[in-house]
Amino acid sequence: MNAIKQPIRWGIIGCGEVTEVKSGPAYQLTEGFELVAVMRRTEAKAKDYAQRHQVPKYTSHAEELIHDPEIDAVYIATPPDTHKHFGIQVAEVGKIACIEKPLAPSYADSLAIVNAFKQNGIPLFVAYYRRSLPRFLKIKEWIESKKIGEVRHLEWQLCKPPNAIDLSKRYQWRTDAVIAPGGYFDDLASHGLDFFTYLFGSVIHASGISLNQQKLYSAKDAVTGVWQHHNGITGMGNWNFGSANAVDKVQIFGSKGRIEFSVFEENSLLLEIKGRIETVRIPHPKHVQQPYVEHIRDHLFDPNKTHPSLGDSALHTSWVMDQILSI
Repeated sequence: MNAIKQPIRWGIIGCGEVTEVKSGPAYQLTEGFELVAVMRRTEAKAKDYAQRHQVPKYTSHAEELIHDPEIDAVYIATPPDTHKHFGIQVAEVGKIACIEKPLAPSYADSLAIVNAFKQNGIPLFVAYYRRSLPRFLKIKEWIESKKIGEVRHLEWQLCKPPNAIDLSKRYQWRTDAVIAPGGYFDDLASHGLDFFTYLFGSVIHASGISLNQQKLYSAKDAVTGVWQHHNGITGMGNWNFGSANAVDKVQIFGSKGRIEFSVFEENSLLLEIKGRIETVRIPHPKHVQQPYVEHIRDHLFDPNKTHPSLGDSALHTSWVMDQILSI
């Protein structure tokens, strides 16, 4: 690709809820970046977003944004089933991309996206932003400094009661099996599974059981999985979206202690060593993707820095998810 010049001018495809506070403002606040255009299928909604966020241009046509010569990079924040369609177009016109997680509904589609960017020599970033958040980097620091000794095993329990939309059986894309075969597993479990590979490296074996227990929607709502990292660390997860109580609890067991934390709640991190417990609270920034976006900037402008969430790592997460879902 051509030499990267500052500022990099970004456009967003799909300026929905996730872009309001979590991600969109980060592209405006990161030095060296500008947010110059947004797209949403409904023009009035695109215009409203642009006016509220002071973005110069808006459109209801994704192709118009992708081919706009005044845009250097595209953030794709649409549902996963469209990521391949838009991602390959962005790669073919030679523009940088950030794609929301999961990268695609399947490993096969994720591979097609990654290959398109590799073939065109274009950087691809995937929004597994926990790899950049201070809260989760503290856990990585504890692991790497062997606070709990040699890691042996990890477990994650994520349970949620059905929400009002689920119970009403109204349509939403997150539980449409065509868009998200694993339902909320695709949307939520992907964050944790990706973070575990960031901590412990690649997974060499994974399997699972997945089914639809409640029959409220077409996607799976109950998933149990096991896996093994390349270094012998074992993992187990249970994700159920029809339980009475909400639980989000990860435990990492080592030869000298354990770490406990939540993937989605901002409760304190817990470090237990020989019966002594230490807790650390690290709140998220206002715009939770800002550290991640700043790392994109660093990767693009500093040859000595590499972003923690690129196409290949996200592709591996897609493979692990397919294996657990038995796709």
